[in-house]
Amino acid sequence: MSARPLTVLDAYRILDLTGPVSPAELSAAFRRVAKAVHPDQPNGDVVLFRYVVDAYHLLQNQSGQRLLLEGPQTTGLRVVRPDPEIVISPMQALKGGITSLYVDDRLYRVRLAPGLRHGDQLRLKDLMTVPVKIRPRDGLSVFGSDLFFQTRIEAHLVRDGGRVEFDTPVGPQSAWLVPDMTSPVRLRFEGLGLPARGSRPVGDLFVSLEAKPESLTETQDRHHRFTQLWTTQAAAA
Repeated sequence: MSARPLTVLDAYRILDLTGPVSPAELSAAFRRVAKAVHPDQPNGDVVLFRYVVDAYHLLQNQSGQRLLLEGPQTTGLRVVRPDPEIVISPMQALKGGITSLYVDDRLYRVRLAPGLRHGDQLRLKDLMTVPVKIRPRDGLSVFGSDLFFQTRIEAHLVRDGGRVEFDTPVGPQSAWLVPDMTSPVRLRFEGLGLPARGSRPVGDLFVSLEAKPESLTETQDRHHRFTQLWTTQAAAA
């Protein structure tokens, strides 16, 4: 089903307008509603905030001022909010926890079980089922049951190989690299993704190791060591 474009009546509803308004009153309504739903507020919502901005621009861009002065009557209609959804981080999907959700200006505390997947449905008391969405955070993202993370390591480790240790949001990890690998190096750690839940198996952790740019000092040092080695070998010959 395709979404229909925002209409003038929609815009009046979203901005909580109940009758004719002047340009100044339109601006005041926008500031009032935008402040209430701004993502920085405890009950803010980034999706609803975008709706509010779009509604304001729609009414602002109407030709002339007649539409604003003779706007449709919307008495009794309140701000139209998107359907509620539970947005969690990858770590909340991994370990569970507690989150908050506003429905009709009422705050609900929701307990999260470990191993939630994107698209799961949670029952909110006896009211409704609410979909779960997992958003990337702190460089960690989720796809299916697997976790994905990217970090940087020293360039000489990619070039020379050897044991590499690095931190991830799920704990420190280590691996052995062979020489002359291509950056980024992609590693897979089995069983370190989301835990098994229902019919879904345990996931894996995928880590991309990107080589840090070498500083001029590091490059000069490597050139100096190569020159010393070459000079020693040439003298021995």
